[in-house]
Amino acid sequence: MDNLKGGEFMTKDTNTVEFEVWGNFGLFTDPLTRGGERMSYQLPTYQALVGITSSIYWKPTLIWRIDDLRVMNTIKVESKAIRPLDKNFALDKNTLAYYTYLVQPRYQVRAHFVWNMQRPDLEQDRNAKKHMAIFQRALKAGGREDVFLGTRECQGYVKPISFGTGEGAYDNQGKQLFGTMVHGYNYPDETGDPTFAVRLWTPTMQDGIVHFLAPDQCKIVQPIRKIKNYHWQHPNTMQSVDILYDAMFGGESK
Repeated sequence: MDNLKGGEFMTKDTNTVEFEVWGNFGLFTDPLTRGGERMSYQLPTYQALVGITSSIYWKPTLIWRIDDLRVMNTIKVESKAIRPLDKNFALDKNTLAYYTYLVQPRYQVRAHFVWNMQRPDLEQDRNAKKHMAIFQRALKAGGREDVFLGTRECQGYVKPISFGTGEGAYDNQGKQLFGTMVHGYNYPDETGDPTFAVRLWTPTMQDGIVHFLAPDQCKIVQPIRKIKNYHWQHPNTMQSVDILYDAMFGGESK
């Protein structure tokens, strides 16, 4: 459980969100293929799902944790000839490459949020009920920011659902393994550790559902670099959840 303002507590049941995300294409790039012929993982990474959930609603006060993923459509891929931008933005130096995308990806996602304890200056912003109300309204509107499936050219769409409803392509299909994949990143502003690191794991899908390990449960963590100085965004430059809630809900009952 996580501390709330005023000594209250919240459990995962009180701050859990469920939604569906889909699009025409997805590209959750295997880092081994970056810089050349990019190929998508067969599943979205934990970090990609954090990004999607944050696009619906996020504030520095909270951290999204992904619990479960349900794969709704059959996993299919398609290769496309792409002309990537030259690193120097030279119009006469375009290169050619083949990118392998997921086709018609559709997922159900279950997630919850916890407070970012590295931001004690935002303690007054820890109002779980208001954050949840804002998230649900933003979800119905399609998100507060653009949603994309792994990369910017893969536009995504979201809507509220009840996790587990509907027919999935891999229902009652047993266990499937996907090898070692990137799980996500350890950011100093979330962990309190100055080391920026990448986490790896080996996901298992059971009857179409992937249960994600919590970040601190991942056994393979590779340090990338230390970040010496991290400058926090001053809380006075951010809109408080109280003001945002009042702006969105006006005189509605709290």
